[in-house]
Amino acid sequence: MTGRSFAEVLTDFAAEHPDWPAITDHQVTVTRRELDERTNRLARSYAEFGVTPGSFVSIAVPNSVEFLESAIATWKLGAIPQPLSPRLPARELDAIVALVEPSLLVGVEDGGATARRTIPARYQPPEDISSEPLPRAVSPYWKAPTSGGSTGRPKVIVAAQPALLESVDGFASILGLPANGTMLTTGPLYHNGPFLTTALGLLRGAHVVVMPRFDAATALELVEQHRVQWMYAVPTMMLRIWRLPEAARASADLSSLERVMHMAAPCPEWLKRAWIEWLGPDRVWELYGGTEVQSVTVIDGHEWLRHPGSVGRPAVGEICVLDDNGAAVPVGEIGALWMRRGEGEPNPYRYIGAQARARAGGWECLGDVGRLDEEGYVYLVDRDSDMILVGGANVYPAEVEAALEEHPKVRTSCVVGIPDEDLGEVVHAVVELASEVTDRELLDFCGERLVRYKLPRVLHRSDAPLRDDAGKVRRSAVRKDVIQLMEHPAE
Repeated sequence: MTGRSFAEVLTDFAAEHPDWPAITDHQVTVTRRELDERTNRLARSYAEFGVTPGSFVSIAVPNSVEFLESAIATWKLGAIPQPLSPRLPARELDAIVALVEPSLLVGVEDGGATARRTIPARYQPPEDISSEPLPRAVSPYWKAPTSGGSTGRPKVIVAAQPALLESVDGFASILGLPANGTMLTTGPLYHNGPFLTTALGLLRGAHVVVMPRFDAATALELVEQHRVQWMYAVPTMMLRIWRLPEAARASADLSSLERVMHMAAPCPEWLKRAWIEWLGPDRVWELYGGTEVQSVTVIDGHEWLRHPGSVGRPAVGEICVLDDNGAAVPVGEIGALWMRRGEGEPNPYRYIGAQARARAGGWECLGDVGRLDEEGYVYLVDRDSDMILVGGANVYPAEVEAALEEHPKVRTSCVVGIPDEDLGEVVHAVVELASEVTDRELLDFCGERLVRYKLPRVLHRSDAPLRDDAGKVRRSAVRKDVIQLMEHPAE
């Protein structure tokens, strides 16, 4: 494959300015030269463990220099980084491993959930391994993040682009990532948004400052300390920063900050307007698109003030709005959002463990509902009726229901999302029991099967059957009843 590989780009940066900072986490800063040499050694070590070109390397370590070095070492071998949460329960980890069959799992102790070759977190290569450049290698697919499927089973979304700068630099331009500047990674790197933006920032020569986990006050401190120019956010983070004491926000020096790019969940209009008034419309941007990136919209603060509530117009691909019969709806009317890169264009991803919701002409739907205005601006009305967005992270009810219903005392269940000021939505479960069981027992049981943010915040009991004879549940009706019950508990 022709073009500059990711490894070549990073090596060139190290040669040009070896002492410039490359990555900073809460413990250490590594320079460009240190990053290049350390990842050369790490790649050689991975190769000895059996990593080969085109194989997957699953990375399950916390946000850190180590996480990004693991991804870079993987690219240097022509392999594919596959980010994972370090807190995955054993069963969920096993399910993903069974799908991708990685050649190596990073951050998993020997004797853990899988029989695959593993190395623990904080692994260091032997000192005698060379730090010299490796032979050129290009990963055929540059990333493979995971997502919970609507069936309750995990899926892997493999980017179709090879690990070449030319494959991804256009998207870095759309994001406005700074060349040789500084960016702040606030979200978990096992999610697509933080991983994608951080990787593209590195490929632009940015100094990447990585938070181990998000904290509102610390985020503002890091912007000031490192003169951050570009910051990733989701609406939950924006809300938590906005809820800081006004004096704390007013005293923070954010003069370096050129762009806050928020994504991953709908942003309430009042919160978006507050941020625009605080930072100015030049600095508050929004991106909408799935990990699949069939199409991507972008909008800046000026456009948003002219089209309040919009997520922008397509900067990549096409979007149309169709009704349940597949017919185009009139401008301004609500329907399902369908996307494609363009007529006859190749698909920008492939699934492992799932099938796309597709129709003729290359159109696909992620389950989002919305409308278009006369100028082609997209407005999200809702996500599909099932998916729950907890702080920007997707939770599919079927996955939570499967965990609940595995308990022998649960007959059936219905999981819905209910509004939450901080997280946007939280998970709420209604259960029909075969015999009595405590909330604590059910939550502990689910905790062995689900990552924490997917656990129900509240459990309600139902005396009536939740599903009809066909096994169907009117989820919207259950959600309405639950919200009414919470708002009027004594009625």
